[in-house]
Formats: sequence, structure tokens, C-alpha cells
Amino acid sequence: MSTTATVVTVLAALWVGFSAFSLLRRAEWVVKPLTDYGVPTSWWNWLGLAKAAGAVGLLAGLFVPVIGVLAGIGLVLYFAGAVVTVLRARSYSTVVYPLLYMGPVIAALVLGSIA
Repeated sequence: MSTTATVVTVLAALWVGFSAFSLLRRAEWVVKPLTDYGVPTSWWNWLGLAKAAGAVGLLAGLFVPVIGVLAGIGLVLYFAGAVVTVLRARSYSTVVYPLLYMGPVIAALVLGSIA
């Protein structure tokens, strides 16, 4: 794996990990939109754990590539679901936020596949 791919993967994992931590910590700027979108509070821990597992999976992928690929695919699907949730809530001005998390994960997947 190239140095660029490694750096992008680590940064993507840290970025997604920060998102997971913020959700699990119930940061107001995270849970307020979730409430507005109609996401049940009973899902929040599971969503945060899914993001955390994805972040760990990206890092594990540095040593076992198939794990990183699977984690990356899972995270892309997760954030695609977030985009759908935001669009269904008609909150068009906030649709960019899940894309900001999805972008680095896609970059890590692409860079890892061409390395």
C-alpha cells in the first residue's frame, strides 16, 4: 500500500471515529439533527457502534486488506443511508454532512485498490 493510501486511510478512520465518538457521547450538534430527521433514540448507540467498527475496520485493513475493503464498503453504505435519511426528512441544506464523511472513505477505498 502506498504512503498516500495509508495516510488517507488513517485520516478517514480518524474522521469516522470522531463521528462515532460524537454520536456515542450525544453531542448536541449530532443528536439534534437525528431527532429532527426522525431517527429513534434507541438506534443511536447502534449507529455509533457501527461507525466505530467501520473506523477500526479501516485501520485493520492496513494489515489485512480484505477487512479494510469490507469496512469501507460498510461505511459507504452507512453514509449512503444517512444521505437517504436526510433527503427523506427534506433537510436539503444538511445533506452535505454525511457526504463529508463518505468522501474520505471512498478515497481510501480507491487509493487502496490501485496501490
